[in-house]
Amino acid sequence: MKKIMLVGALLVMLGSTGVAVGQKDKDAEQTSWIYFTVVKDTSGKPVRNAAVIMHAVTLKGKQERGGLEVKTDSDGKANFDGIPYGKLRVQVLAHGFQTYGEDFDVNQSKTEITIKLKQPQTQYSIYDDHASSSTPPKQDAPPADQKKPN
Repeated sequence: MKKIMLVGALLVMLGSTGVAVGQKDKDAEQTSWIYFTVVKDTSGKPVRNAAVIMHAVTLKGKQERGGLEVKTDSDGKANFDGIPYGKLRVQVLAHGFQTYGEDFDVNQSKTEITIKLKQPQTQYSIYDDHASSSTPPKQDAPPADQKKPN
């Protein structure tokens, strides 16, 4: 019975040591504290409750799975600690504004990012009256050596 308890205790100690070693490597990775400020492009006033979504980006430029999301406070500010150094894709979504997206290179212990959100633009439609535009471009005449179809 004592042997079983001794083997069990050894397994528990080895298991916890393996976890600690794995965590030690992860803890040695350099990370940054990121501070976001989200404001309106036109007035510079803060945008509250904007969703700031962060994804790590691979060396090939592909977005990794499992992003993080933080919301801005009433001053348009949000922050997050523990972002690993490297490329970071940031997307910002806020009601009444265009979606924002850009990649940043995180390479220092403290990173400050200011994001200016724009108002949505009207959608262009071929059915709208575009009278202010100039005359439509002329269609080129076919070359003289080509025969016209019958």
